[in-house]
Amino acid sequence: MAFDRRGRRGRGREGGDRGGEGGGFRRRREEPAQAEWVPRTELGKKVLAGDYSTLEEVFASGRKILEPQVIDFLLKGQLAEEVMEVTSTQRMTGCGRKMLMRAIVLVGNRAGYIGVGVGKAPESRDAINEAVLDAKKNIVRVRLGCGSWECGCGQPHTVAREVHGSNGSTHIWIKPAPRGVGIVAGDTSRKVLELAGVHDAWSFTKGKTRNVLNMILATIHALNSLNSLKRGVGSAAEEAEEGAGAEAAEAAPAGQSSVAEARQAPAGETPRGEEAETNEETGAN
Repeated sequence: MAFDRRGRRGRGREGGDRGGEGGGFRRRREEPAQAEWVPRTELGKKVLAGDYSTLEEVFASGRKILEPQVIDFLLKGQLAEEVMEVTSTQRMTGCGRKMLMRAIVLVGNRAGYIGVGVGKAPESRDAINEAVLDAKKNIVRVRLGCGSWECGCGQPHTVAREVHGSNGSTHIWIKPAPRGVGIVAGDTSRKVLELAGVHDAWSFTKGKTRNVLNMILATIHALNSLNSLKRGVGSAAEEAEEGAGAEAAEAAPAGQSSVAEARQAPAGETPRGEEAETNEETGAN
């Protein structure tokens, strides 16, 4: 065992068992392994069983997403995360001031899905992780289209029509733009539109736009209003039914088509096939 000039035990290469050169404990930090997902909600069990294969089917069912693992399972490797703000908050307690870190995070797949979450924790890293989990539970569908009269390309590169959203004193109007214009918006709303998959748009804001959370929520409310169009789900279902009916009519044999005509013929009228047969019999007689 080595000692220095003053008789103290050293911590160098030969001194002690508390580390090598430089002394002190040096243990490598091992990150905990992710455990296998065990769903706790009815929706999570159905997603894991394969009853819902896409996120669109989940939204069509009307069930609320309470587990962020549902989004991870359906959108594997597609979500991008963006930390918008990390601030410190203080609360006065009986033992003094308690400080926490608050993080605001955006998640989106740049193809029609966007979500925002807020998380608080003593450390910034933990607050960001909490915000990511909260954003996945608040994800919404954004219906894109080509609503600009100057474009008419038919590609989903902008919003389908002008939309308005607000949160608190913050208001935003998003207007469709032709291809090549880009996103004409502030820094905060631009990030939301980019992660939602909007490539071209004009915007106009009003109110206290420096509040990051209000600006994000107002933009998401504006995009979410596209889901409440009267034309939405009903027209798509009708078009699908009409297409299926047309394909069934083309694929039906000749005998089945005559039977269908006979069923649809009004009372007192005979179908065309029976008319032809009766005319041939009268001519033969």
